[in-house]
Amino acid sequence: MASKDSIFASPSIVIIALCTLSFFLEMVPGIGDVYFNAFYFDPNYLVTKPWTLITYMFLHNGLFHLLFNMLVLYFFGTALERRVGNRQLLAIFFTAGILSAIGYTFLTQPIFNISPGPMVGASGAIYGVFAALTILEPDIRVYVYFVPMKLKHALVLFAIFDFLMINSSDMIAHTAHLSGLFVGLYMGFRIKKIQENAQRSRYIGRW
Repeated sequence: MASKDSIFASPSIVIIALCTLSFFLEMVPGIGDVYFNAFYFDPNYLVTKPWTLITYMFLHNGLFHLLFNMLVLYFFGTALERRVGNRQLLAIFFTAGILSAIGYTFLTQPIFNISPGPMVGASGAIYGVFAALTILEPDIRVYVYFVPMKLKHALVLFAIFDFLMINSSDMIAHTAHLSGLFVGLYMGFRIKKIQENAQRSRYIGRW
């Protein structure tokens, strides 16, 4: 059994390890294409391949895509774990990831007149983690392209960027990012309210 201090006690580290393993499987000659095709998310097959609502998060389109997502998850995911616990981290990650895919499916075409194509990557789920952590710890100092700023300002910056780039042809699922962000905001507010109520109850109890 892993000890409490083991890296295997951290769901963020486990997700990073699974995504890295998955990326190497994508690269294996002969089976990589079969593996990728079985697990990427395509809105056209939402009903017939529902498992891809989860599995697409563990696939990445290139080494830079993987490294950037995993670096962000390492810093924000482990910080959120310490704040809310492992189960809550997993709930936020997977809820944001699933609803990112659903939001991407149903919002892209009617609102922005863009036909949604296949999608891979943990970005939507990580946006959920990012947003939830921002609600709980808005003044954490982070560096965005070497520029220091508070976490709440970084989130606003990324949200504005994704909104402005929705109609671009950069092959990035910006509606999925924004969907994950709003899920994370909602879950962060809910957790914060629950924690504040619990603290208030303990305070009243002492009197």
